[in-house]
Amino acid sequence: MKQTWGLAADFYELTMIQGYFLEQNNPQVVFDMFYRSQPFQSGYALFAGMGTLTEHLSSFRFSEEDISYLKSLGLFRDEFLQFLKSFRFTGDIFAVREGTPVFPGEPLIRVHGSLIEAQLIESFLLNIINFQTLIATKTSRVYCASRRGSILEFGLRRAQGLNGALSASRASYIGGAAGTSNTMAGKVYGIPVMGTMAHSWVMSFSSELDSFKAFARMYPDTCILLIDTYDTLHSGLPNAIEVGLALKNAGKRIGVRIDSGDLSYLSKRVRKALDEAGLEDALITVSNDLNEEIIHQLVSDDAPVNSWGVGTALVTGGNQAAMNGVYKLCARYTNGSYMPTMKISNNLEKSTNPGIKQVYRFYRGNEALADLTVLDHEQMDPGSVFRFNHPTVDQDFFHLRQGNFTHMKALLEPVMVQGEPSASPENLQDIRKYAEEQLDTLDPSYRRIINPHIYKVSISDELMQLKTHMVSEFRKTMNSYGRDSENL
Repeated sequence: MKQTWGLAADFYELTMIQGYFLEQNNPQVVFDMFYRSQPFQSGYALFAGMGTLTEHLSSFRFSEEDISYLKSLGLFRDEFLQFLKSFRFTGDIFAVREGTPVFPGEPLIRVHGSLIEAQLIESFLLNIINFQTLIATKTSRVYCASRRGSILEFGLRRAQGLNGALSASRASYIGGAAGTSNTMAGKVYGIPVMGTMAHSWVMSFSSELDSFKAFARMYPDTCILLIDTYDTLHSGLPNAIEVGLALKNAGKRIGVRIDSGDLSYLSKRVRKALDEAGLEDALITVSNDLNEEIIHQLVSDDAPVNSWGVGTALVTGGNQAAMNGVYKLCARYTNGSYMPTMKISNNLEKSTNPGIKQVYRFYRGNEALADLTVLDHEQMDPGSVFRFNHPTVDQDFFHLRQGNFTHMKALLEPVMVQGEPSASPENLQDIRKYAEEQLDTLDPSYRRIINPHIYKVSISDELMQLKTHMVSEFRKTMNSYGRDSENL
């Protein structure tokens, strides 16, 4: 039975929307999804998950079983449950294209709809986008650390459940992985599936050499031999060379995989021995709890590695378990127009940008220079002088004018109209290609693994003025409350 997804919501979303329903408080609204800080102390994040989100939102329903479960909780009224039976998401969604490098504070998704439907999909949306963006970003960092080498995603057994494994395979492919060990992801998404052998294969034969010969007989065109089961240099390597020479005589080549030990030292010794044996075209794959920092160090050491098998750190996020994306109300329709709304916090970083917004990326040729968040109605005349204001620091700004930039591009594009995808699903291979092209628009300083440069994300003068005015009016109100209380 097709998944209906209606219960994929935090419980308080359901209790709130029952309140909206019973109070007849269901205006048209706009929500923004954005994140607050870079994952992994990276210079960018790689946006992913929209394809999954739009596909699932199209079938966002409450089944009869869902309604029965909610009824059993004794908290929801019959008229509300009847409403849920016919619920469909009918709103509009604008989003950044999958595979785009993105930055903190700027809207990545803009949801237009009734308060009930926009509120109900909050946790569902954040779950998909936060996780896939996290994994795509991690993979992109691994990919960059390898100098865009061949990354093999080996994370199925360490992923956060089977659905998490599928999502991770999808996101890692967008981020630059060449293939996955997850056979189901190969079927579902068309990702190339790859794999070598386990130590148990070698150990199940009477000798290591026999195990290698048997594997080579069955898979002569994709023969990668795991050489560290017993002794990498004194057993696995000589046996692999013997099998490799036999395959070479048949017009084939081998690869070897090292899964333990000092990968820099061992890969250099293995490369030297393979070359001396006449197996110059033999490939070397390494694995063993790799992450971007380890790969960066191995590349810096000139380790002769052809491909990298990365599992746990890739599909779980490694040292960062989650993306801190949030979903905030930014406008509410009242008295014939949309009125901006804003969360005001004592922590300036948690105050939100009010109003319906668009994000423009400014370029010089192919190089991305800075992003500017503006109110959606602002006229963006390329001949204007644009002031880029720091989102939270007064008097921290710079200007761009013609001559400083060549063009700009609006990043938020319609992806759903009245609850239906606005275009056919984008091919995953095309998303992956687009992501790699977009990485090239970033200066190398933003792609550094360690201590990357900070990309400029700013807000327009009009947005800054609106934000300042709303904070000022709120403080006046609070001061008035304070005076009234003193007079009691």
